[in-house]
Amino acid sequence: MSNTKTKGFRKYNKNNVVSVTMTMLFLGIFIAVFLVLFVMFFFRYVVASGIISEYGSVLYMGQVYDAAEGDLDKAYNALDAEGRSYFIRDEDGKILHEKGKNTCASEGEYVTVYSYDDQVYMYADTDVDFIRPEKGSITFDYKGFVTWARFSNKINRIEHKEQDSFDLPVWVKAGLSDGNELIGQVHFHLENNDIIFFVVFCVCVGALTCIAFVLLLIHMFRSVYRKHKLTDIFYMDDVTDGRNWMWFTIKGEQILKKKKNASINYAILDLVFVKYRNYCVVHSVSEGEQMLRRVENFVNTNLYVGEMIAHYASANFAVMMRYTNETELYDRIDRIMAGLEHLDKNHKFSFHVGVDLLGITKDQHGRAVPRRYINIEREYNNACAARATLEENDDSARATFDSAMVEEQKWIDTVRENQQSALDNEEFLVYYQPKYDPQTNELKGAEALIRWQSPVYGFKGPGAFIPIFEKNGFITEIDHYMLRHVAMDQKRWLEQGYSCVPVSVNISRAHFIEDDLAEQIRDAVDAIGTPHELIELELTESAFFDDKNALVTTIKRLKSYGFTVSMDDFGSGYSSLNSLKDIPLDVLKLDAEFFRGDADDKRREIIVAEAIKLAKCLNMRTVAEGVEVKEQVDFLADQGCDMIQGYYFAKPLPGNEYEDRIRQEK
Repeated sequence: MSNTKTKGFRKYNKNNVVSVTMTMLFLGIFIAVFLVLFVMFFFRYVVASGIISEYGSVLYMGQVYDAAEGDLDKAYNALDAEGRSYFIRDEDGKILHEKGKNTCASEGEYVTVYSYDDQVYMYADTDVDFIRPEKGSITFDYKGFVTWARFSNKINRIEHKEQDSFDLPVWVKAGLSDGNELIGQVHFHLENNDIIFFVVFCVCVGALTCIAFVLLLIHMFRSVYRKHKLTDIFYMDDVTDGRNWMWFTIKGEQILKKKKNASINYAILDLVFVKYRNYCVVHSVSEGEQMLRRVENFVNTNLYVGEMIAHYASANFAVMMRYTNETELYDRIDRIMAGLEHLDKNHKFSFHVGVDLLGITKDQHGRAVPRRYINIEREYNNACAARATLEENDDSARATFDSAMVEEQKWIDTVRENQQSALDNEEFLVYYQPKYDPQTNELKGAEALIRWQSPVYGFKGPGAFIPIFEKNGFITEIDHYMLRHVAMDQKRWLEQGYSCVPVSVNISRAHFIEDDLAEQIRDAVDAIGTPHELIELELTESAFFDDKNALVTTIKRLKSYGFTVSMDDFGSGYSSLNSLKDIPLDVLKLDAEFFRGDADDKRREIIVAEAIKLAKCLNMRTVAEGVEVKEQVDFLADQGCDMIQGYYFAKPLPGNEYEDRIRQEK
């Protein structure tokens, strides 16, 4: 998908449930780790604070020992009076004196005690070793302590004792002035109330954390739910209440790009409700939209798993179908169209379907190649191009996009890209097809026809580019170009003394939206100096179905300026006799289709004869186009047709050959 809206939605939609869940999981882990670390450091701080309060007593005992100034009996008596277990050893590790039970571990290390400037050398207690020095800090064996506390409480209950606190010993060292070491036992007193408070504190913090996490989790799921609801609204079509084009492009490309779907044939369809606007005019827009909903629902019920339909615009639906072979696919499409035709018992509808086939592409090893670079919008445009070939058909039909359509679209793009330069370089040539009087075989006029002599693409007839110009609006520039060149040729031939006859120039219906069209034509011819009677302006029958008032006004102005006006291709469409009554034409050209087929078609002869009589009654001259055989010439001469234009007399001639012909006429 190439448009900005689709890309923006894809970027937004990446924030899906997985990413939100991972974020919440990370947040939960972070909170849990933070809580554990907080508890550990908090408890370690409490333990360290309890130990450091007694560490000062050990230092004081060292000062008492030093104050005895070598009187060991005095020093020992003073230290024993402290009532603390301790021992003194020399530099070699020999114990010189001890008091109480020596449960000091053999190995110790310096530890950092919080809120204390210096490091303390500490040993664990071998009997109760839940507090230990480790890697420069104090550690606490929580699991071992809980087990020991439970066991201790159990023994006390057996012995009918109450235990209100736990004494957790460690040993610390103080240096003496004579080089010996005093190592005393200190205790961290852990009261039951402290334990209860600590447990309650942890439970509360944990509970609050869990509550916060649950609330965040609820918020996450609500956000995801709202996001899905908003996505559904974003994907909903305003008319059918089904899926819209945005959903089709995003979902469709996801399906087509999956590796597992590389071995499945897909088709993209453009399904169009023919003459939907007419249905709305006859009924109402509301009923029309209701019918579109019925169309979508009917198609949806006939789709298989993995297939999809969405409303594109107006009466267009985009459909994606899977198929095994083309015959099976077309049978399904025809059955769906047959069902849609009789969707309403009071109407018989028509539907056009354009099909773009997305077959399986295989690599050199015969493996299906994933459609990584598929662009569903491009494929749908291909289906639309195929469907556009059916526009002239009012019945239900389908068409499949093929390479010929690709080449046709390339040619259309080529014409569009080169039209202005071709005009500027005068690559368009004027050909002249003579018109003869069937009674005298005398040259009475000609029609100017266009050809394109491209230095790159060669010689092209009008059918290769005029329909393109009519669709893109460039036809108005071509009309001015042809009018100018015909006027210049006529002026040059007059100056050379040739017997010039009127030349008709086609004027597209697109011009008639211009209020000053008559004045534009007059001024263009006057600028060259060509007499107005030598220029005939030819209008196609389709122009008469536009704004009739504007058309009549323009024709009257042209006639007042001395130009002749004719209707081309009379009888090719739904001719309006009432239009002939209202519009003051000079010439009526009978369509070439009247003169093709069986030469003895009596019904056709009657129609042509009556058309000629009608023109004479309205003071109009008649020209028969496409006449190729003598029998037709004789018939038209008998009916009083004024001029014949066709291959019987002459094909369209380049300017120089036509010039030779009018020279011969002289």
